[in-house]
Amino acid sequence: MFKHEKQLLHDVRVDGPNPNYAAMLQEQLGGPQGELKAAMQYLSQSFRIKDPAIKDVFLDIASEELSHMEMVATTINMLNGHDLDAQNTTVGNIEAHVLTGLAPMLTNASGQLWTAAYVNETGDLAADILSNIAAEQRAKVVYEYLHRQINDKGVRETIDFLLNREEAHNTLFREAFNKIQDSGSQKDWGITKDSKLYFDLSTPGKFFDVNNPQPASFNNPDQQQNQTQH
Repeated sequence: MFKHEKQLLHDVRVDGPNPNYAAMLQEQLGGPQGELKAAMQYLSQSFRIKDPAIKDVFLDIASEELSHMEMVATTINMLNGHDLDAQNTTVGNIEAHVLTGLAPMLTNASGQLWTAAYVNETGDLAADILSNIAAEQRAKVVYEYLHRQINDKGVRETIDFLLNREEAHNTLFREAFNKIQDSGSQKDWGITKDSKLYFDLSTPGKFFDVNNPQPASFNNPDQQQNQTQH
């Protein structure tokens, strides 16, 4: 069961209408690294998870991503303003001016419709969590690109909040990943001869080797900071 609170997760504002900024921000509404993709991916993955603690993390983050989607859509709506003006917007946002009456569409910045093909799920916790860590990292990168190109202070404040929340989600998924060592596709990691081979096919130079391969694990950022301070 889902419950909607009318108050936004974080208040949003814009300095003024700007259809071009609206089109740019569409990338994080309906793009492959956007908030709708993240919400649907984590929700879809959660259906198969048996571990109650990890399932809870997936559902918590999926629910928050829907809140992020609401923030992004509200910001786009403000940036679109009140006047239909397709001639002064970019290609990716024309449909909002000629089809939806300025209502934000589930498209990316180029106007391509959102698709479930963006969603990755395998039923294997290790693979899905690693996919989610990468998704959060990519989402942060997109927000950083947007932040550099959007001069509206209100929009920048919203982007700053959202990209920092992506960091928080990334950390949570990393913590979850550390709890599933030696399970699923992580089980029996690096025990065969073939898993220890390194083909040096780019010469000259051999900069890495795999004598004792270990599955990936992640340190808690807070622990790393404490170690640096001491």
